[in-house]
Amino acid sequence: MSKINVCVIGTGTISDHHFKAYANNPDVTIYGVYDYVYERAQKKAEQYGAKKVFKSLEELFLDTNVDAVSICTWNKTHAEIAIEALKHDLHILVEKPLCMTVEEAYAIQEEADKHNKVFQVGFVRRFGTNTKVLKSFIDAGKLGNIYYAKATYTRRLGNPGGWFVDVNKSGGGPLIDIGVHIIDICWYLMGRPKVKSISGNTYNHLGNRKNVKNLSFYKTADYDQTENTVEDLANALITFENGASLLVDVSYTLHAKEDELGVKLYGTKGGAELEPELVIISEENDTILNMQPQIDHLTFDFQNAFQNEINSFIECCVTGVVSQAPVEDGVEIMKILEGIYKAAETKSEVRY
Repeated sequence: MSKINVCVIGTGTISDHHFKAYANNPDVTIYGVYDYVYERAQKKAEQYGAKKVFKSLEELFLDTNVDAVSICTWNKTHAEIAIEALKHDLHILVEKPLCMTVEEAYAIQEEADKHNKVFQVGFVRRFGTNTKVLKSFIDAGKLGNIYYAKATYTRRLGNPGGWFVDVNKSGGGPLIDIGVHIIDICWYLMGRPKVKSISGNTYNHLGNRKNVKNLSFYKTADYDQTENTVEDLANALITFENGASLLVDVSYTLHAKEDELGVKLYGTKGGAELEPELVIISEENDTILNMQPQIDHLTFDFQNAFQNEINSFIECCVTGVVSQAPVEDGVEIMKILEGIYKAAETKSEVRY
């Protein structure tokens, strides 16, 4: 079997995880790299042994040796690049979120439906060990019907700067950047129910807290402490057509004692905490049981999950199997994200 020739588009921090995972997959050749800054693309090509450095996206798309692309650019460009890649009949893995608006999401899905190609959205938490173990319990009916979930991802200090805080490039702040992960993983484990209504709020009171000293946090290469046009905090209540509901809060910065990551699900037969570490709650002999599976990774294992994500994408490219994170799911998550922002802006419930 010939190897899949993959090109990585965009060479920011997240691209390294794509490059490393592709390099570890025996069915892949890292064929090419493109970045709007040519020198950055050259550097990545040398680091990971890519055969070609493209000077333009047009040049990349016209190269008939390319089989698949990873889109690792800022959110604003996702839709345009993905649609063009589809038109050139390429397999696509696009980093989350799928795009910036529901309108763009439907346009991508419409184009994807015209082509017999793999389209995978980068919902990497679906590929974590703890997620896969919990899903096996859910699929076996151990939790019953999941009717409620809570998802929290709050940073006390963690505004990364760069394009992440330029609303025109990102589409929003912590909600669309890190909140998308915990919203997706809850929605996925709840059985991917259709959205019915959304209430939400966003707040922008603290900015990037450039005054804070003596505490470090991740900053982008183009970090500028004077720039920030996104929210500090977002929260939401999402209700689904099956009656289930999801409560979410997420922040880049907050006057909190510490960062918090929590993902909890509640069903008619049992419950579970996925984060900060996997615990399954059950009831037997009139007694509540807190059960912790004996697995290597009770919390999200980022490197392993990313490798699993890339391996799954390549397997789909080779075999034609439907992706575990298809374009349709990207559309539904985009409806939730846009719904929260609209509910916050209009100060009223958004209904679908």
